[in-house]
Amino acid sequence: MNWLALCLFPALLCAQSQPPQPKPADDDLGPAIKVDVDLVNLVFSVRDKKGNYLPNMTKDDLEFFEDGKKQDPKYFTRETDLPLTIGLLVDVSRSQESLLEEERRASYTFFSQVLRKKDMAFIISFGADAEELQDFTSSLSLLQKGLGALRLNAGIGGMSPTGTTVPSASANRGTVLYEAVWLAAKEKLRNEVGRKVLVIITDGVDVGSRIKIEKAIEEAQRSDTLIYSILFEDPRFTSWQYGGASGEAPMRRMSEETGGRVFRVDRRNSLEEIYKTIQQEMRSQYAAAYTPTNGTKDGTFRRTEVRARNKELKVQVRRGYYATKE
Repeated sequence: MNWLALCLFPALLCAQSQPPQPKPADDDLGPAIKVDVDLVNLVFSVRDKKGNYLPNMTKDDLEFFEDGKKQDPKYFTRETDLPLTIGLLVDVSRSQESLLEEERRASYTFFSQVLRKKDMAFIISFGADAEELQDFTSSLSLLQKGLGALRLNAGIGGMSPTGTTVPSASANRGTVLYEAVWLAAKEKLRNEVGRKVLVIITDGVDVGSRIKIEKAIEEAQRSDTLIYSILFEDPRFTSWQYGGASGEAPMRRMSEETGGRVFRVDRRNSLEEIYKTIQQEMRSQYAAAYTPTNGTKDGTFRRTEVRARNKELKVQVRRGYYATKE
């Protein structure tokens, strides 16, 4: 799959030449998890029936399960002050062209409000191919520059002015959404520590990825990455290019399998308001880590679950992990 990383290769070389980032303090959860490779790490949030986040839960308020068997967490903490790495993936295919300016403004505001000194972010755009616009940084000016570089990338296999899909000779590559998620999780986030999040702005329609959605989800799970999907649609395209089809189902699948959420921009929920909700959630999360009772590293997928003892509360957590050796 080396061809997938060609667009990021120069940036990755540059990142390798930079001095290493300072490690978090010893009392952070990240270093403890890094030392004990047998720990399973879970990042999750708890909400009540009205959707309000509950910031004062304790370990005794919750139960942890793997494949239906109860687990005893070794670590439990609020995530408020732990390092955060955010990957912003922006759809720049033809169907998103009229939305790019609003995405630039709202995304910059989001970065300026959510990032703290020890947090990092990067930006990738995807259309006919994926392109890194900004490598890991905590600089708002560099992130603003990266957002300014968002440009239409429709490729040959995009949409014609008459509303018909025009296949290219190479397999109708128009929006490589799943490839972008796979690449960001595998090449950018797999070796990072702390909390990791992908925020994806798209209409959810993939046209031409050589990576299936299952592999994109798997890479996100292997890198302990939460996916927040923001469905932002130009109705002129979703109504007549795709016959009214919506990309919500695959985006909901990616988000829920990894412990994130899916949002839709509409008259009641602006992109700015959705960003505020994501920011609130990320600052209201918990982290827990346990040594699984099944210690076999056989590469199988293990189902994880966190239950609140109060049955009226909802816990949002990733649905599992792969039991592979580090």
